[in-house]
Amino acid sequence: MRSVSLILSALGGSIILAGCAVGPRYVPPVSTQPLAFQGGPAVEARISASQATDLVFWWRAFNDPLLTSLVERGLEQNLDLQQASARVVQARAALKGANAALMPSGQVSGQAGEVYQSLETPIGRIGSAFPQFERSTESYEANLGASWEIDLFGGRDAARDAARADWQASQAGAVAARLSVAAQVADTYVDIRMLQARLDVARAQLDTQQRLVDLVGLQYRKGVAAELQLRQAEGSLAQVRASVPALQNELDMAMNALDVLLGVQPGATRTELAILAPIPHAPAVSAAGGPATLLRRRPDIIAAERTLAASNARIGAAVSEYYPKLSLSGLLGTASTATGGLFTGNATQANGIFGLRWRLFDFGRVDAEIKAAKGRNAEALAAYRLTVLRASQDVEDAFSTLVQQEARAAVLLQGEGSLSRARDSSMAAYRGGMASLIEVLDADRRLLETRDGAIQAQAAAARGAIASFRALGGGWEPQRRMEDQTAQASASK
Repeated sequence: MRSVSLILSALGGSIILAGCAVGPRYVPPVSTQPLAFQGGPAVEARISASQATDLVFWWRAFNDPLLTSLVERGLEQNLDLQQASARVVQARAALKGANAALMPSGQVSGQAGEVYQSLETPIGRIGSAFPQFERSTESYEANLGASWEIDLFGGRDAARDAARADWQASQAGAVAARLSVAAQVADTYVDIRMLQARLDVARAQLDTQQRLVDLVGLQYRKGVAAELQLRQAEGSLAQVRASVPALQNELDMAMNALDVLLGVQPGATRTELAILAPIPHAPAVSAAGGPATLLRRRPDIIAAERTLAASNARIGAAVSEYYPKLSLSGLLGTASTATGGLFTGNATQANGIFGLRWRLFDFGRVDAEIKAAKGRNAEALAAYRLTVLRASQDVEDAFSTLVQQEARAAVLLQGEGSLSRARDSSMAAYRGGMASLIEVLDADRRLLETRDGAIQAQAAAARGAIASFRALGGGWEPQRRMEDQTAQASASK
């Protein structure tokens, strides 16, 4: 009796000490980001008064119908997005399970059986000595049971909070995957258009070099040109010709990558992309809202914050193991050896149980579990802060790429015009005997490199715009999605 009194006293003391739900109260981390992006002014300077950026459907701002179609097909068919959606369903199911754990559970059970007793067993031999012993007996039973673990110290409530945060993180992760797919499809499309343009330039240069070889060959056969000049022209032609298969190989791989992003067999979109089209022009990008808005728009930041909240809740679940678990269970039913006796007063049976489970001598292991939960929380906090820093880096890098590559493209386009005229002049001078073949070949090489560089710079600027939209969290409506999450979370309580 003394030991029972001690246990009950300890139980009462633990209840008084616990008072309410255990574990640290979650406080969202405070951002220390600057008020504005470093590259924001240069990006804003590209925007005219009549331009507006639609971050939700940013791919439409490129004014390329095929690009828009491909991105929207990717958002519908991409297999990575289907996996992300499946993970959301799993997290939602886990939340429902955590909610159900807070409520009483009930079950209905029944059984019917017949036993034919052996006379060769000890029980059979003893029973057969009595004149009214029956070898064949029947039994029937039907019960309604219920049980409930009382969440007195908030352990299961904390587990429910963690499951809810996990579900919200999975939703944000699915949105992040959606933004990534949209950006990858657009980026790959720009890469395809760039490679097609570079191939077009290489083939045009190939025709020019072939005409030059034909001209020098004619002069060589007439004895006007030396063999050295002919071999130099042929070598330059071979260099240009060798660039075509390499570019074609890159184009084939880019088209295959696009098909995989769309969730279709490689080669399925070749026909649509066969018609040459210009590289999409980089649209206006706005940095309105700055880093503060980034925290609300970037789904990867939202997912990291929700993961942090889940790890905080799991500390409370671990701390609750210090305290006893109380449970109630009961059963009401009927049992009889004949069907006619069921549901009569004599067949009624009932029981009620008050349960106590307490890891009273296992506090060392509980301490270890709490320390592990706190360690995971510290890891999640560092991961959140790193995600915020990398998000800012993404924006700054994308802004710099957009602005600087546009400037590079403008310079190269201007240089292309000058080099084109220089090349025509050198060819005319060569025909008139005023310039050497080396000068013509050098002018061709410079022109080809400049045209190729201008195409790459234009594509890099377009990709910089795509990266800017992605880095800013474009492609979804955070406010509406958060409202949907709140409503669904409330419905799940």
